[in-house]
Amino acid sequence: MSFADLNIWTFIMIFATLLASMLVASVLKHFIPFLQKTLIPVSVLGGIILLIISTIVYFCAGDYLFNLPAYGAPQPDVEGVEGAKSGMEVLEMITYHCLGIGFIASGMRNSKKKFTKKRAGEIFDSGLVTVNGYLIQAFAGLIITIIAVWVLSTPGMISAAGILLAFGFGQGTGQALNYGKIYENEYGFVGGSNFGLTIAALGFLVACIVGVIYINVMRKRGMIKIDTTARRSQLSDYEDENEIPAVSSMDKMTVQVAIVLAVYAISFGIMYGLSALLPSLADTLFGFNFLIGVLLTVPAKALLNALYKKGIVKKQIVNNYMMDRISGLAFDLMIVAGVAAIQLPLLADYWLVLLLLAIAGTFLTLFYVNFVCKRLFPSYRHEQFLAFFGMLTGTASTGMILLREIDGSYRTPASENLVYQSLPAIVFGFPLMFLAPWAAAGNLEALIVCIIVGVCFVVLNILLFRRTVFKKQYARYLAKHPAAADEEVSPPESSEGGQASPPDAS
Repeated sequence: MSFADLNIWTFIMIFATLLASMLVASVLKHFIPFLQKTLIPVSVLGGIILLIISTIVYFCAGDYLFNLPAYGAPQPDVEGVEGAKSGMEVLEMITYHCLGIGFIASGMRNSKKKFTKKRAGEIFDSGLVTVNGYLIQAFAGLIITIIAVWVLSTPGMISAAGILLAFGFGQGTGQALNYGKIYENEYGFVGGSNFGLTIAALGFLVACIVGVIYINVMRKRGMIKIDTTARRSQLSDYEDENEIPAVSSMDKMTVQVAIVLAVYAISFGIMYGLSALLPSLADTLFGFNFLIGVLLTVPAKALLNALYKKGIVKKQIVNNYMMDRISGLAFDLMIVAGVAAIQLPLLADYWLVLLLLAIAGTFLTLFYVNFVCKRLFPSYRHEQFLAFFGMLTGTASTGMILLREIDGSYRTPASENLVYQSLPAIVFGFPLMFLAPWAAAGNLEALIVCIIVGVCFVVLNILLFRRTVFKKQYARYLAKHPAAADEEVSPPESSEGGQASPPDAS
């Protein structure tokens, strides 16, 4: 091996380019007022810059930017040995792994938060709203692609492709790539990974553009005001009591990274073992890398807590602030790499379907979230709308970006709802992840899944609006339990006043 070999520098050049694009995007946002007003995340803007450059290079040089020699030009297999990966494949690898690492880092955070019955109910409802957002996006997406395949006979597409709207809009770049890749490798969806990544990129743009329009319209109507205050940082934001020192024989940040990667390595072992037993489901199992990783954080934290209680470990090892920074870095890299990996020429046959999916996803998410927030979160309706809409078209970080425009000091519970809704959302949204591969098995299966998704949407909305649907039964319950009635009274929390504890993660 020679250090002068370009392949030695492939990963360094790719990571340097991704990070440099975000630096350039940050500078552009600082000096261009229009970009500041759009609230577009720096990672998305950096990815778009690389996407434009890569597309120009493709039409000028005949290949994409990240397939040039400096970024690891693809090499053919030699004597049964797999050749070097192309730069575009490396971008997909980065997107895939950063999804799992980011979720594990978020899952390893310690949470000592205790909620009242009312707040627990609002968080439960927030999880239902999130899953219903996925369901309505999946239902509309499936209808569009079923028509595109059955009626329009769109070449290379499969009927189940529309479910990628729920993963691209609802869950972001990593999940869109995972399922797009599964559809491409196992079910013959030509350009499936690019299709999913493009939907995710469109979702980020929708979140920022529509979110800003909403803020401006509501501000002109006098219904919201821009929050110019900022919450002062406290020592507790960076470090809890009795933690390991920041600098010792092993750096504190090194410990956090080691924990995250150890959990991720164990998740790989589980996926590898299961795929050896079920080789036909290998791609599907490895598509759940983030979910298996998150589930493993539960026993990992339980083990640490047991060691603390028995006195075997004297100091608290996990630092929430550093775990947030690890997940933040992972998600930034995931987004910028995912957008940069899009190959626009491969999507020439799908532009109409993508446009219809983006329009349907935007308006259905907009109207549904607005309808729910107006009825279930009336005292902080606009704050909760921006948090949900940003998350259901981008990521949770996008929702926080929009929320901070009108609730920068986290006076309302909207930020807490966004952070803690993930547990009920995973519980109720888990079946959708298994329905997605089955939907790709054929046209009939896609139609059946579409019907199942529609039924689930109705059932979960009945559960969400249980107080209204079962109004008489609920009134009798409150009559028998007066204390519960007191807990259900909403406090005067709004963007104009009221106080709420800041979230553990932002």
